[in-house]
Amino acid sequence: MQKRTLGRDGLEVSALGLGCMGMSANYGPPADRQEMIALIQTAVERGVTFFDTAEVYGPFTNEELVGEALTPLRSQVLIATKFGFDLDPATRERRGGVNSRPEHIKAVADASLKRLKTDVIDLFYQHRVDPDVPIEDVAGAVKDLIQAGKVRAFGLSEAGANTIRRAHAVQPVAAVQSEYSLWYRGPEAEILPTLEELGIGFAPFSPLGAGFLTGKIDASTTFDSMDFRNSVPRFSPEAREANLALVNLLKDVAARKGATPAQIALAWLLAQKPWIVPIPGTTKLHRLEENIGSTEIQLATDDLRDIDAAASRIDLKGERLPEGALKMTRL
Repeated sequence: MQKRTLGRDGLEVSALGLGCMGMSANYGPPADRQEMIALIQTAVERGVTFFDTAEVYGPFTNEELVGEALTPLRSQVLIATKFGFDLDPATRERRGGVNSRPEHIKAVADASLKRLKTDVIDLFYQHRVDPDVPIEDVAGAVKDLIQAGKVRAFGLSEAGANTIRRAHAVQPVAAVQSEYSLWYRGPEAEILPTLEELGIGFAPFSPLGAGFLTGKIDASTTFDSMDFRNSVPRFSPEAREANLALVNLLKDVAARKGATPAQIALAWLLAQKPWIVPIPGTTKLHRLEENIGSTEIQLATDDLRDIDAAASRIDLKGERLPEGALKMTRL
């Protein structure tokens, strides 16, 4: 697989990463552990070298899963994880909202290292901006961890342009992770120009619109009671019905290219900037193979222009996240 670089310090990763959250949380009951270990290891065999997890996924169980799966292959991969929520290690539950106090960040790093069975975290993201802690203090804490050899690179998730600049001035930011796809193009206004100016990579999460852009979801689809999409306005039946116009656009392009809608959605992202590394998640081998296939699809300038023109005429319905989650973003 092709490689891409995140940040100016040369964090080289596969052009497509693997988001591991859904293996343990948010999309229904956790998947079978041994099957997910096998899936992660197969991803490495297929050329994926960039794996994304977080302490809050589970909580904690996803890091444990990723650690067990990648320990035999550690020298071949880069692992990204995240800090920033207030979790109770004893009960494995969330105690409250965000927590990016420097002492907490350092404690999380030590705990994550143990769960991941590694001696260094390749990319350590602040999961959500903490309004009660200056971002300079957050960057300083991660800088200490880098100097101690526990972390290789610093990242931010769902942070605004000013926050990114302030953090970057203290400790260079290697990558920003935020939602971005044809389903949600918010980062284009300020985030992408800021990242390009500063030489920061971008790792879009939900690059397939939480599954909607695969073309396998319609207004009649039902989700497991534990699936977070039940609470997302954009996934209400009425919104899904309206938003199928975007899927139909992808299907039209896919038919011309001998591809699938998901592959076109990912190829579109890959074509936006050479420093964008999408991290689609899956629990299924055939989906993994499909996603990896997107790296072989070339969208010409005319293709991209046609997609953008058609997409601009589609009025997507519903917010991308529940109201409470939107308040924790700083885009």
